[in-house]
Amino acid sequence: MGYFLLAALLAAVLYIITIYNTLVTQKNRIENGFAQIQVQLKRRYDLIPGLVQTVKGYMKYEQDTLEAVIQARNEASGALAQIKDAMKNREGIINLSEKEQRFVKELDGVEFLMEAYPELKANEAVLRLMEELGSTENRIAFARQAFNDFVYSFNAYRQSFPQNLLAPRFGFDRDAALLEFDDTKMIQQMPAVSL
Repeated sequence: MGYFLLAALLAAVLYIITIYNTLVTQKNRIENGFAQIQVQLKRRYDLIPGLVQTVKGYMKYEQDTLEAVIQARNEASGALAQIKDAMKNREGIINLSEKEQRFVKELDGVEFLMEAYPELKANEAVLRLMEELGSTENRIAFARQAFNDFVYSFNAYRQSFPQNLLAPRFGFDRDAALLEFDDTKMIQQMPAVSL
């Protein structure tokens, strides 16, 4: 009987250790996923001043648009810099989402205006920068998807029984925040097709 009780106690301790280690592993995946997003966002932020400088000469009457892009870029970059721990800074992730949405909207305005400047669309430097931005956008989307997958996995595990009882005692008292943009709602809608 004593061995059975000892074995049961040891099994319970090992199970609790497994829960803790799984929470830590999933937390680290979230932090690494966010670090990948940071790299790609910083890459995009670094490309913007070059793009603005290149198109500035062509878009003499569109200075307000270019200034709005730079301001939105600086705000998004500042929001990104304030996030030190993606797991514990839920408000920072939400703030970054909002700033990124504004930045992407302003950047779309530049791309729309470029349609009115054929010589700008033919400029090799602009084409190269736009290609880099497109490639970066794809990388951001992949990194964001991986991050959100890690967050979902962590939240589902943390909310399950018996982890939901133990996680707060181990310092995992909140769900992690998803990094969502407005395009999430648009992506989920069924596209309209007319034949």
